[in-house]
Amino acid sequence: MKVRRSVRPLRWVAVREVRADVPLLVCLAVLVALLTAVAAAGPGLLDRLAGRALASRLEQEQQVEPGILFSARFEPADSADADAWASDLAEDLLPVTEVIANAAPDALNGGLVHDSTRVELPFLRTVVGAGEAGLGLVYASDAPGRGAYVEGRPPARSGKRVEIAVSTRTRDALKLRLGQKLPLSPGALENVQATAVVVGFFTTDGAGTKSGVAKAASAEGGDRLWHEVPLLAGPSRFPPRSAAGLDWEARALVAPGTVTALQAQAGAVLTVTWGMRLDLDEGTAAGFAGDQGQGELQRLLVRYPDDARSVFCGDIADFGGMFCEIGPHPASTLQHSTHLPDALTDFGRQWRQGRVVISFALASLLVVGLLAAAVTALLAVRRSLDAHRLQRARGASATGLALARAVHTAPAVLLGLVAGIAAARSLPGPSPAYGQALLVAGLVWLLLPALTWHALRDRSARTGGGPVPFAAGRRLTAEAVVLLLAVAGVVALRTRGTAAEAGPDPLLAAVPALLGLATVAVLVRCYPLPVRILARMSARRRGVVALIALSRAAKEAPARALALLVLVVTLAGAVFGGFVAGTLAEGRREAAGWQVGADASYLGAQRSPAVAERLARVRGVRETVSVRQLRVDPTSATSGSRYGIASLVGIDGARLRAAAPHSPAARALDAAGLTGPRSGTGIRVLATGARAGDRLTVTLHGRKMDLRVAGRLPDDVLQDPALGPVRGTTPSRERLLLADNRDLTAIGASDYEGSSLLLYGPHLDVQTLRSLLPRAGHDTAVGELRIRSEEEADAAADGMISVLRAAHTTCTALAVLLALLALILELLLSAEARGRTTAYLRTLGLGGRATTGLHLLQLLPMVVAAVAGGTALGLTLPALLGPALDLREFTGGPAAPTPHPDLLLTAALGAGLGMLVVVAVGVETWIGRRRGLGAVLRLGRNGD
Repeated sequence: MKVRRSVRPLRWVAVREVRADVPLLVCLAVLVALLTAVAAAGPGLLDRLAGRALASRLEQEQQVEPGILFSARFEPADSADADAWASDLAEDLLPVTEVIANAAPDALNGGLVHDSTRVELPFLRTVVGAGEAGLGLVYASDAPGRGAYVEGRPPARSGKRVEIAVSTRTRDALKLRLGQKLPLSPGALENVQATAVVVGFFTTDGAGTKSGVAKAASAEGGDRLWHEVPLLAGPSRFPPRSAAGLDWEARALVAPGTVTALQAQAGAVLTVTWGMRLDLDEGTAAGFAGDQGQGELQRLLVRYPDDARSVFCGDIADFGGMFCEIGPHPASTLQHSTHLPDALTDFGRQWRQGRVVISFALASLLVVGLLAAAVTALLAVRRSLDAHRLQRARGASATGLALARAVHTAPAVLLGLVAGIAAARSLPGPSPAYGQALLVAGLVWLLLPALTWHALRDRSARTGGGPVPFAAGRRLTAEAVVLLLAVAGVVALRTRGTAAEAGPDPLLAAVPALLGLATVAVLVRCYPLPVRILARMSARRRGVVALIALSRAAKEAPARALALLVLVVTLAGAVFGGFVAGTLAEGRREAAGWQVGADASYLGAQRSPAVAERLARVRGVRETVSVRQLRVDPTSATSGSRYGIASLVGIDGARLRAAAPHSPAARALDAAGLTGPRSGTGIRVLATGARAGDRLTVTLHGRKMDLRVAGRLPDDVLQDPALGPVRGTTPSRERLLLADNRDLTAIGASDYEGSSLLLYGPHLDVQTLRSLLPRAGHDTAVGELRIRSEEEADAAADGMISVLRAAHTTCTALAVLLALLALILELLLSAEARGRTTAYLRTLGLGGRATTGLHLLQLLPMVVAAVAGGTALGLTLPALLGPALDLREFTGGPAAPTPHPDLLLTAALGAGLGMLVVVAVGVETWIGRRRGLGAVLRLGRNGD
């Protein structure tokens, strides 16, 4: 009788093989999708981040005033018989506004928009309930509407009387009431006699408006106006017996007809100012964020004012004549001022460093992903090794089996590639980098065939898993090559720097892997030594768990190299990102302190002593310190040799000591006795590069002055924030001479190249300070007022720092997830060997708790080594990169920012890694308890 062979068991075997490979195929597809998405979207991601950072920087630079200001002077209307009230200045200015706006380059994609048109009249004298006041009248096209008024209305555009509107703060301070008539007499604007009627009171903070919509409109329409003309928000009080003979100074809003009427009466020439704001969306800004794009944007910003001037009045040079027209008013040609080109230059320098940080994060993510793919391939090779060896024994070739594995995994890799490219294409911005995606997918795809061939090659079959000849020498050679490549990569990166153009930098992408490999090579050589010492010490105690676990941990250290590499690269990238972010945040705060020097500072105090006196009397100012700087070229009074170009800085030493006791400059002057009574002739100084007793001579306006060196200037004085305002605004010089201001009375105020008045006080009245000197007026002749709280707020709101944080946080999170996957797969790789060891010990009576302790102690040395190596590498990366990463470009200040590692992030990563190992050990112990000994111990296996 013929027996039929059943094919059903064979089918079930095939189904089981396919089902066994499903986790591998899914894991490969997910890894390929993630890595190809990162590789394909990387260049576009950098462009989008650059665009976001540039848009944020432009917005921040234009907080205090529009980026481009046009101005023109205009005279009263030509016709002397014309009714001055009949002229509508707003209508006359509108065509010029359209000309300026229409001249904006098309390449800016509508990003250059009109912000405001304003005319300010010089102040007039008036008498109010609080005394005599100087009242300046302002017409502003961006003045808030009726919704911002808590009482009354805005000045009417039609009518033949002077109507004014003031803020509620001005109303309360000057004791004004609705409908009150104020006599206007000549002040800075001469030949004017008029009566102003108060028709409305507006709020500058939205409080008291009639609805939320009105409040929002008020805030949007007036916030910039109050910042740029702070006297509109509130008045400023003159000190008693001031030279102006006034008690108050304030500003009021008027209609455009009032401007022309008073101008005609005074016969004065006024100035109109148009503000143009550069508001680029992220997409448009991304096109200008690269080096070429920044150059193109600089060219457009330089050419635009000339185009606007040419359309307005032709190519007429400005020689002070009124050759143009604004309606019926003779006018000058357009003048312009802008600080945007300087802001773009600063952004370009900083973004080149920002690209280094983000590119390093992307490179670390790709390295961790490739390592996770390698661990996945190793696990697949290990699971099918017995079957493949059987096929090799039946005559199959290693190459054929490797090709079969490549064909078997090709659909999963192709599916992952398509998903990754689709994800990259879904993101806005330029097209994905298909070449990089194909390269990454190809690397992941070839890993499994390559490792399969390596495990089944003829040499491996001959050794049968035994010791490989010359293995120690090969290992030493490989480690030496890795160390040399890491050193060469770091040296090349420090020498060459990074690629400035868009796209990947191969050298920067290779450095994380090389440094990680070098760190792992050192760790694998070093950490088994203390582990063996601990094992020997544990041998003297009762119990075998610690002895066996530590001995196996030391023995298996080389086998843990791949897991170590994954953890080290991940931790190094995360610690490096936290280190950079923390250093930048603290560095920006330190730089703000250097730029301001105190709680506030007034630069150019010698040019406007009256303003300096009023600032010193503002509520909250506890102490003031004068700092002055003079450029000198001293010579030795004995040998006649040159000392070198130096900065002679004078400080009110005693006042600085009282205001800032920890100031290095104050301590140095006090220790040298320079703050005490003056003895002898000459100027006593502390000098860099000189000795006590040296005498120097400087010549000023043909008059020689002697300098007596009282001692050497301490190094920490060079970084004293009190010197920052004057030293930061003048050319940097190597030599510094420090003196007390009482010794510099022979030097006139006009001889100093820079001066500042430092204002100290824990609770300064910032609003009053700004009313005296608006932030938008920093480039005027009256000087610049810096307030530390404002500078620190700007530093905290810097969009580039936010972009760096967001990019590095995202890359770190993905890298941590991939590292967790790789670590789990690595535990699965070694689970069989640990299970056999545990089974042997269980047959000898080992308990459940002891089994858990065995697993934990066996993995603990690797975790400790990974945390130590990754943290050390992350903290030393900024120093290793050297000139390729100059964090001072972000912060400014007298020196590189002080390192501030993110200790919380580092501790969290280390604790998270430890918790992962604990959870993995717990799961593995639970599985081991459910598994019978026969499933692990089998006759004929070599085991460990």
